Amino acid sequence: MLKTKRASLNIQSCFSTAALLLVGILFNRPLAAQKTVPQENYSDYVEPLAGTAPATTAAAKLHSEAGSEKNGNTIPAVGLPFGMTQFTAQTTTSEQKCQSPYVYNDRLFKGFRASHWLSGSCTQDYGSTSVIAITGSLSDTNSLKLDHDQELSRPYLYSIAFPGKYSVKLTGSLRSGIWEFTMLKTDSLFIVIRPNSDFNQGKIERNSKLVSKEAVVYGYNPVHRIYQGWGAYAGFNGYFYLQASSAKDTMNLDASAKQKDKKLADEKDPVWSDNQGASVVLRYYLQKGEKLLVKMGTSFSSVLDARLNLEGEIPDWNFTRKAQENKQIWDEALGKVKVFTPDIREKRIFYTSLYHAFQQPRLFTDISGHYPAFDGGTKPLIETAKQGNYYDDFSMWDIYRAQLPLLMIINPTLVNDLVGSLMLKSKEGGWLPIFPCWNSYTAAMIGDHGTAFIAAAYQRGIRNYNLSEIYPYMRRNAFDSSDTAAYAKGKGRRALKSYLQYGYIPMEDKIPDAFHKQEQVSRTLEYAYDDYALSILARALGRKDDYKTLHERAFNYQHVFDSAVGMVRGKFVSGRWSTPFEPYKRAAYITEGTPAQYTFYVPQDIRGLARLMGGTVKFERQLDQLFKRNGYWHGNEPGHQIPFLYNYTAAPYKTQMEVRRILASAYGDGPGGLDGNDDAGQMSAWYVFAALGFYPVDPVSGQYILCSPLFDRSVINLGNGKEVRIITHKSSESALYISRVALDGQTYPLNYLKADLFIRGGRLDIWLAQSPTKWGNTPPARPSSLSDSAASK
Repeated sequence: MLKTKRASLNIQSCFSTAALLLVGILFNRPLAAQKTVPQENYSDYVEPLAGTAPATTAAAKLHSEAGSEKNGNTIPAVGLPFGMTQFTAQTTTSEQKCQSPYVYNDRLFKGFRASHWLSGSCTQDYGSTSVIAITGSLSDTNSLKLDHDQELSRPYLYSIAFPGKYSVKLTGSLRSGIWEFTMLKTDSLFIVIRPNSDFNQGKIERNSKLVSKEAVVYGYNPVHRIYQGWGAYAGFNGYFYLQASSAKDTMNLDASAKQKDKKLADEKDPVWSDNQGASVVLRYYLQKGEKLLVKMGTSFSSVLDARLNLEGEIPDWNFTRKAQENKQIWDEALGKVKVFTPDIREKRIFYTSLYHAFQQPRLFTDISGHYPAFDGGTKPLIETAKQGNYYDDFSMWDIYRAQLPLLMIINPTLVNDLVGSLMLKSKEGGWLPIFPCWNSYTAAMIGDHGTAFIAAAYQRGIRNYNLSEIYPYMRRNAFDSSDTAAYAKGKGRRALKSYLQYGYIPMEDKIPDAFHKQEQVSRTLEYAYDDYALSILARALGRKDDYKTLHERAFNYQHVFDSAVGMVRGKFVSGRWSTPFEPYKRAAYITEGTPAQYTFYVPQDIRGLARLMGGTVKFERQLDQLFKRNGYWHGNEPGHQIPFLYNYTAAPYKTQMEVRRILASAYGDGPGGLDGNDDAGQMSAWYVFAALGFYPVDPVSGQYILCSPLFDRSVINLGNGKEVRIITHKSSESALYISRVALDGQTYPLNYLKADLFIRGGRLDIWLAQSPTKWGNTPPARPSSLSDSAASK
């Protein structure tokens, strides 16, 4: 487990010592020159610019709300998997909501950011710091044009050149980054460092006397809450500690050297501002071909910890070696899933998706073990024990569906740390957080899916934590309503009182203390799933009364299903249904979708839902109608399970057909290669699962719905020394319909996989035919559901 320890660090105490910095790699080739890469260089298949431009698909245009949902909102992040800080090129310098640091279509390059942007989200950055280099004069702030022909982006490296000015390369580790600037002409070079505080509250200082060889700049950017308590101080800061490889800026040049740059000779103490707070400017006069290196450590605890992180991760100035080390780490991480196909484009999309799925949750622990107390707690710093790291930025409504289940398969050790982090948050704040981001409670989205995540991990055998210790916090969310102050801060389920009283959330309950202020039907459906998840844990702990109550509540989805229309629908306390009913249009009682889409959100009991609709034949027809009317939109999460639901019917071939269509149409290898917000890697994790040939419709159940694999062969490293190998046998290149499946050489009769395969390992052979087949279409082959009886036929 993790222990806590008070640590009082003074911001000034870190300014008495120096830190060392960075390492990296040289890749300055244009993208067009890299047609193929060796098989083992998985990181060179990755295209971090994918998702940095708006999607152009018809579905995105049709379903996107206010246009924001059609942006992938990813960034060309440089760092290591699940790192504290992503170092990125930026085209904007603010931390505004839904404004990604880097937008492909922007015209100006505005330097680099040590970012804590939630990858692929529509939230906001926090605690970030900007570094920008300007040649000639400080007034030339808009002189850097973003020319994509001059940039190269990889997980371990970003480089860009500005002809006639300078070129720069960046690499980064878990908490630190390093830049290498090379002058393309003899000129002055300004390095501007600024905390990105939209509130103008950041602090920055320079002390060139700390060390004899390097200039040092340090400071912080206060973090502010979002959603609950929007704009209030979150109780911690984003700290940084920066060094330049030379302290000999123009402040220390002799008179003859200063005369070489008249502008600098007249500018004794430059101050640069873009109306967003103070900055520090380092000034250099460099010859053509001369290099300057700059490195930065970051922390959420203190400047001292930022310095220690830098010293521990980038102890010297060997950029090339550090970048190569980072490349090797990425190759190993991405190589946990090896796919084999002659189609290079498919490899690019796959490994780009895996890269995006490896961004968050975010490491919060320093090398020292420090991290800031959750929810602005009274202890300024906490120290973790050796057993694990502390993480934050759980975009839980999104990632419990596929991204976290993917990590359960390939990185169970990390998942143990993630559960341990949720336990620490619960202990510090008293409630299991619903959507823990910015190291704070929020009610950003709906549901209570921390419970679903923990239940899924437990069911998968990931149990290096005390379930009895965290269960009371999950139970509190499901049974207790918080007091007014705690509720307003984002603690506890929204509208729980009505849910417990009526078995659903009626239209009268408007839910003001949340970002999404109605959405009663969607909340009802998602709480029913979370109750089911918690019932599994209650049974495991022998809590019989809790199990019985929660098991019954798992069927609450039935209370908002209107059999007259065959869909879910808003309902009043009196039992009257909301009117008008327009199933293919957005409704206030539905979260980011339509009643037609959300009707299929009953992951725990698809068979029961089919019976409500009148049987599996009618269930299949309603799925057909959704796709025929273009009612399915892949660019948002509520429907991600829908294409796989044909496996619960007599037509699993339609799952194979629809999934393959989505793989081809909703993902690409260009900047607009995502059909909507990537949402911390959920969209990308969907691609990884679907391309491999299976998907967790209900992660808690441990059942993975089969579909046709995209690749000739795949090898999945399970993180325990075992592997799952998937071999695809095609009757033709265009074959996509499953005709037969074998597991470890034996005919496999089910149209879904069981969790034990991803613990013990094994070989899965799948044969694909040109035309639809009857494979997996009988009731015994179909996945089970909460309703433990055969589905209607």
